[in-house]
Amino acid sequence: MSTDLSRLDDLLVGERELWTDGPPHDTFRRLRAECPVHFTRRITEYPQEAGFWSVTTADDVHAVTRDWRTYSSELGGITALTDAIMPLELVRAMFIGMDPPKHDRLKALFQRGFTPKRIAEHEEEIRAIACGVLDGLEGRETCDLVTDVAQPVVSRVIGSFMGIPPEDDAIWARLMNATLGAGDPDLNPEGPEAVMRRDVPEIFERCRRLIAERRERPTDDLTSVLVHAELDGRGLEEHEIVMGFFLLVAAGNDSTKATYSSGMRALLEHPDQRRLLLDDPALIPSAVEEALRMFPAFAHFRRTATVDTELHGRTIRAGDKVVMWYVSSNRDETRYEDPDRFDVTRNPEHQAFGAGGRHFCLGTALARLELRILFEETLARYPGMELADAPEHVESPFVNQLKTLPVRL
Repeated sequence: MSTDLSRLDDLLVGERELWTDGPPHDTFRRLRAECPVHFTRRITEYPQEAGFWSVTTADDVHAVTRDWRTYSSELGGITALTDAIMPLELVRAMFIGMDPPKHDRLKALFQRGFTPKRIAEHEEEIRAIACGVLDGLEGRETCDLVTDVAQPVVSRVIGSFMGIPPEDDAIWARLMNATLGAGDPDLNPEGPEAVMRRDVPEIFERCRRLIAERRERPTDDLTSVLVHAELDGRGLEEHEIVMGFFLLVAAGNDSTKATYSSGMRALLEHPDQRRLLLDDPALIPSAVEEALRMFPAFAHFRRTATVDTELHGRTIRAGDKVVMWYVSSNRDETRYEDPDRFDVTRNPEHQAFGAGGRHFCLGTALARLELRILFEETLARYPGMELADAPEHVESPFVNQLKTLPVRL
């Protein structure tokens, strides 16, 4: 959607109408050039929420990310909304919503299971999951790559890590989609307030049953790691276990699904780039990095200033929200030549997994492996795939993903 940017002071970056067709790249392009650190005075949809600073360039996002003493993850939460969807107390129970030293100790419990070497051991299993889902398309002329391919693959992969039985994959996918895409009218027809009334209680109830099972019969899955974890000589409280589980399932469901779907759309819209991959599949890892750069799964994460500080000439006060827009920093003209061009040979560095520092994405190696396998298997089976209808974006300034991608196989 186009917008009148003649008065940047009046621009409200989080307004839903800016995000109906995905990230407002024209808006961010102008902010990077004219007002790299911009203040949005209010969030109209959530009048109880304070405004926020938008950080739009790669260098500034990098600076904020690495300075956790000045820019806290714990003080005010991790999105532009502090309390509107999920209470701050629950957000702080996830290690993504903590500061050191607690963040470091809790994240370290999982780090061992997510090293590139450990993840590589799962390649055969993940490929079997992807092939099994693609086998299910046999004989069909059309499908939706989001709901028929991406969702069932990523749900089963993270489900296998967490110890979720396969028959529950669709239930957890529904809960994650409704919670993370809270404001989208299709994913959440009852509106964002239904998340706390309907979805969070169901998440807790289902998690309690899993927790009770793992207490009685420990396994080697990540849910058991949470249930039996000790921090500072004590186990995690129940809400900390539930929210740790929620974080891993949510990230596992949304991130790979988002980038695969948008990456496939780009390949369908740029047949020359798809031809490069069909002729030389060794380029697929480079294409994965380009898809991550152009289509990061999360449009933003947020920090809160702990002290008065200055960034790019703007004075930020203690307590202010500081929002890092990866959908902008990943298209920063100072980092990338022709940044809006999809180029599978670019093999770029990017900030789709964060910009370094302690909160760098735990599942980086898993996401890269899933994306490579999904691109390899989809392209090998359906080299002539075409768009069947216009894709639809989730209406959200937080999750950056398609909700439909109809194709002719």
